[in-house]
Formats: sequence, C-alpha cells, structure tokens
Amino acid sequence: MSISFLFNNSDNIPLSALKTINLKKDLIRSLTIGGENTIPNLSKETGYSIPTVTKLIGELLEEGIIHDFGKIDTTGGRRPSSYGINPNAFYFLGVEVTRTAVTIGLQSADNKNVKISENILYSLENNRESLDKLCDIINFFIDESEVPRKKIIGACINLTGRINSREGFSYSFFYFEEKPLSSIIESKIRVKTYIENDSRAMTYGEYNCGVVKNEQEVLFVNISWGLGMGIICKGGLYYGKSGYSGEFGHAPLFDNDILCQCGKKGCLETEVSGWALERKIKEKLRSGATSVLSKNKNIDSININQIISAVVDHEDVLAIEVLEEMGEKLGRYLAMLVNIFNPELVIIGGTLAAVSDYLQLPVQTALKRYSLNLVNQDVRFKTSKLGDKAGVVGACYIVRDRFFGLI
Repeated sequence: MSISFLFNNSDNIPLSALKTINLKKDLIRSLTIGGENTIPNLSKETGYSIPTVTKLIGELLEEGIIHDFGKIDTTGGRRPSSYGINPNAFYFLGVEVTRTAVTIGLQSADNKNVKISENILYSLENNRESLDKLCDIINFFIDESEVPRKKIIGACINLTGRINSREGFSYSFFYFEEKPLSSIIESKIRVKTYIENDSRAMTYGEYNCGVVKNEQEVLFVNISWGLGMGIICKGGLYYGKSGYSGEFGHAPLFDNDILCQCGKKGCLETEVSGWALERKIKEKLRSGATSVLSKNKNIDSININQIISAVVDHEDVLAIEVLEEMGEKLGRYLAMLVNIFNPELVIIGGTLAAVSDYLQLPVQTALKRYSLNLVNQDVRFKTSKLGDKAGVVGACYIVRDRFFGLI
C-alpha cells in the first residue's frame, strides 16, 4: 500500500480495505504525535489487540512509513522493540502570506522543519493575478524542495482577515466566486489545501513548539500590519460559532473618526497596529518632530521595518514614544480580555514584537493597572519564541492535526 493510497481515501475503496487504512492511520497518528512507542503501548493507546497492532506494524514497516528503532531496556522479561515514524514518509506544507512577502515551510512526518524559505517578495492584492502569483511561488518551492508532491499530505495557507477555515473561504482576499479558496488553490498546486487566519496559525505554532509549555488557556496578540488575536481554550484552538473569533483589532473603542481597514471607524486597530504606527510617525515628522527617520526626504515611503530599525538599532526617541503610547492602549484593552478570559498566558507576537521591551513593558504595566488583581496575579506574559516563523510552523501543525481529525 503506497503512502498516497493511505492518505487519500476514496469512496470506491472496499470496506475491508478502508478499515485497514483507518486502523493504520490511528497508529500513524499515535507515532507522529506521541513519538516512538512499543506494540504493547500502542495496543493500550488505540484499543486494538496486540496481534492486530503487530500485523499492521509489520505492514507499515514494509511500506516504509515507520522504522524499527531496536530493542529498549526493561526492568525484566523480553525486551520490546520501539517503532517510530519514518521522517521521509510524508510531509506537511505551511504558507504564511503577508502584504509584502511569503514564507513557506515544509515539515517532516516527525515534526521537524526540513525547509523554510522566508520573506519571498510578493505583493498581496485582491485580484486574480496576485492569487496566481502566490500559487506559482508555492509550486516553485515544492519543485525546489525535491520532496515528491504525492508525499505532501496537505498545505495550509495563512491569510489575514475574515477566514472561514471550516469551509475554506476567505472573505477578505480572493473572494471572486462562490467556490472555496482552498479548492481553487488546491487545483493549482495539486495538494490538499486548507485556509487559516494568520493570527490563529501563529498561535498554534507557539502552542505546539514555542513559548507555551503546559498552559491550556492562552491569548496570542498578533500586532503586525493589523491587530489580531488567537485563542487557545482548554488546550485547543478556539474558533467560535462561525470561525471568526479573535477579531480583537476591530473592537470599536475610539471616537477618532479614522476609517479602519474593515470599513468601520474607531476600531482599536486604528490606534494600535503597524499601519497606525506608520501613520502616527509620519504625522509627527510632518509636524516637525526630529528622528533618525527625518533623514528620509520622502516621508510617505517610511515603513514598519524602518521604524523597527530606528528603535532597535538607534533607540530613536520619537519612535519609542509612539510605541509606548500604543503599548499603553493595547495593555488597557487587553486587560478587559484578561478579566473576561482569565488566561494562564498572554503572548505578544507579530512584526512589532521585534521592538521587544519598548512595546511589551508599557503593555504589561497597563495590563496590571487595569485588570483585576485576583485575575492578573496568575497570568504570565511572554514574547513569541518563533518570531516570523510562528505562522508557517503553526500552519504545518494545523495540516497535521486536521488530517488526523484533532481540530
């Protein structure tokens, strides 16, 4: 039985063969997520008899999907063999799409990152040409990876905005027809495709192999060009009824008459986000404020990366002041969510997390000031460990866990 047959069930498969496939899939899931294991332990975990597990393990060994890692020591009796996933048996593909770049990663069956291409130049625009370009980038990456396409069991594409990941629709980008975007991309890259919100994918990356340890209630704040949030509730991604949870940036909190990207006015994102930071810096420079950014004669061309560099490399006073102001506002309204959710951990991630304490300290100060003492004394505050890779890593884990029916 080839790997492609195992991971592409069909209605035409006889029931007896389908049952065998599902039994094998359960064993593969256990070994992929839990790591190496013995036949007796696999029997306990799956509920299948030892003879059944022994037979299936033998077939999976012949098919090259798992490896025999040899005998393990025991306190007495016969030494059992330990079995684990063959890292090259299958792969998961993650794609993080931002306004100006694409990052793509390939994760092996043993949850290791085998290839990541970061910041591939790209312009995210809401037209078919931009979608075709994205698919071309993905196809080129797959071809260059030298991993057989049939071994990639799924791809997850992260986009900002309103994403219905269950149905595969994006209502912010590439919504040209009443057909799931996941299906459109799938037909172009010839790999099973999922669509996910970028903040949610970043959250899942941190949860699986980032700063999250044993915490089960987590808020992840993604402050990049926009402002989003991912939520871990009871150890799982929280989607909400329609799958649109986490739109923190579009809380109508200000009477500032600034039109948000969502089409409404006064959203939190109009004061706390990458595009808000750009706007505020440019306004102050036009008003005569001094900064290392002042040497740029074209104020309109100043971007987030230049502002981050001004802070990190030059400790620019103007940029730090604006960030502190934003941090105070973010912490104030984050306190509201901490009071509501009572999380164990709050993570700050996204592009602006690169400025480190210049943003995080005012956030923490305001959060403690405005949240209830009985609530905030138990919450921890951390910075994203995965940084720019959080989204693509999370996307790979989403493919894995969707395939195995865990999310």
